[in-house]
Amino acid sequence: MKDLALLVPYLGALCRRYAGGALFLLLTNGFALLIPWFMKLAVEGLQHPAAVRLSPAACAAVIVALALAHCITRIFSRTLILNAARIIEFRIRDDLFRRLMLLDLQYFSSSRTGDILSRFSNDLTNVRMLTGFGAMSAVNTVILYLAAVTLMVRIQPWLTLWAILPFPLMVLVVKRISQSMFLRSLAAQEELARLSSMAEESVSAVRLIKSYCREDHFLGLFEAMSGSYLHHNLRLARLRGLVLPVMAAATGAGTLVVVFLGGRLVIAGAMTLGDFVAFSGYLTMLVWPTAVLGWILTLAQRGAASMARLAVILTAEPSVGDAADAEPLEEVRQGIEFRELTFGYGNEAVLERISLHIASGEKVGITGEVGSGKSTLLRLLLRLLPVGDGMLFLDGRDINRIALNSLRRLIGYVPQEAFLFSRNIRENIAYGLAAGAEGAIIADAARQAGFLEDVGNFHDGLDTMVGEKGVMLSGGQKQRLSIARALATDPRILVLDDPLSAVDAGHEEEILAQLGVFYRNRTVLIVSHRLSAFRDCDRVVVLKNGGIAEQGRPADLLAQGGLYAQMYRSQRLQEELL
Repeated sequence: MKDLALLVPYLGALCRRYAGGALFLLLTNGFALLIPWFMKLAVEGLQHPAAVRLSPAACAAVIVALALAHCITRIFSRTLILNAARIIEFRIRDDLFRRLMLLDLQYFSSSRTGDILSRFSNDLTNVRMLTGFGAMSAVNTVILYLAAVTLMVRIQPWLTLWAILPFPLMVLVVKRISQSMFLRSLAAQEELARLSSMAEESVSAVRLIKSYCREDHFLGLFEAMSGSYLHHNLRLARLRGLVLPVMAAATGAGTLVVVFLGGRLVIAGAMTLGDFVAFSGYLTMLVWPTAVLGWILTLAQRGAASMARLAVILTAEPSVGDAADAEPLEEVRQGIEFRELTFGYGNEAVLERISLHIASGEKVGITGEVGSGKSTLLRLLLRLLPVGDGMLFLDGRDINRIALNSLRRLIGYVPQEAFLFSRNIRENIAYGLAAGAEGAIIADAARQAGFLEDVGNFHDGLDTMVGEKGVMLSGGQKQRLSIARALATDPRILVLDDPLSAVDAGHEEEILAQLGVFYRNRTVLIVSHRLSAFRDCDRVVVLKNGGIAEQGRPADLLAQGGLYAQMYRSQRLQEELL
């Protein structure tokens, strides 16, 4: 339940709405509580017409007016409280997304997309139900119990004691059930997250699944996970099913006591028939709040379980962020320097004691064996991963003392896997530009990336929709569009992570020729397995086992006959065989 404390700021910001809703609930229940009293007066008026001030007809008119007032005030109470719950859901969703945008790659590498989406949908719905219907029902139950029991005591104290005696026993039983309900709710939510992740992954990989005829396999996996989710929900439903019978038993026992003992009191003349009618009316009014009490506890347990899952995101802290003394950097004049840089994922070292200086305007290629840390080196420069103090410098300043936004605005980044948004080509290229960017900038970036000819072949040109994740484009087209997106921002540092892996030889020549023009006066780091990508580079750095094996001009490395030369001969042989 401690995770529910995270709701306090959201509830506090809407305290006026909740206070207004509570006020209308008070009026609603006040009108409802007056109805049995006027029923009592009506019955007494029928028994003793000469001894009453209000006639039965007048009592009936008042009851109708009270019922109308009850309906109107209930509408206002529900509107205020349920709308407040919707606002809380909206604000938590915004905070969740804002927190996700702050978190770094290390968080997402250990989180499933379907699990995150489940928290945004199902878990938020549970929290909304708790802060809406749950809060309204809880306040309504408290008001009704306090008022109805007070009026019942005023009519007949001993009968009230016997009538409500089963209720404390019911509360103890429900409390025991609710403890198990929380654990089962949490387990059900986790199963739903797994099911959502599996469904999202299957839809994303549907082409691969069909290509390998694995439909039946994934159907079996989905049925197994769906069956597990059903099993957890059935266990939860069985517990919830126990709550209502307990409620019904308590209220039924109270009603039985009233009929038996109250009837005897009326026969003995110790209680009037009107009092008996009013007492029975108040006891009947307690039946629904008592039954709802179990539902409130269910909502509380499900809401607590969901809030515990949401708290994982809301309280997560990024390992990469701006230091207190971070300042913006506007230009790169002195270049980039790695000083004994060491980095690892967990206990596994990826880069060890990397020392490298890249002058401003220098073009440096980075290559090496698979897993040698090439892509990691680029991500550290972008601060997508945390880097230790005193290990990486830009223009002589520790990169941890440079404001993140200004650092990333200086760098144009082309990732290894080209990701495109489900929008048109123009919007994808202009992604890093200010709103209303000129079309000439976009077209020029497409030309420099060797993508303008492809754009001309599309019916809608730059307005062509690329589909989800660029499904309408080939692998090479997606890479060239990704390059165009990086070039459009006119960065001072260009970072290319294997950008030509899906590009054919003809397009490679065109792209390299255009990039050679764009490289002027810019610092360039390009990671590639295809050594032809380094033709315009001033220097090539070869990594092996997380360290620098060799570096130098491409021609000098070939002459040395080392690792770079071996890679070059191997690629030439492969090209000749093809």
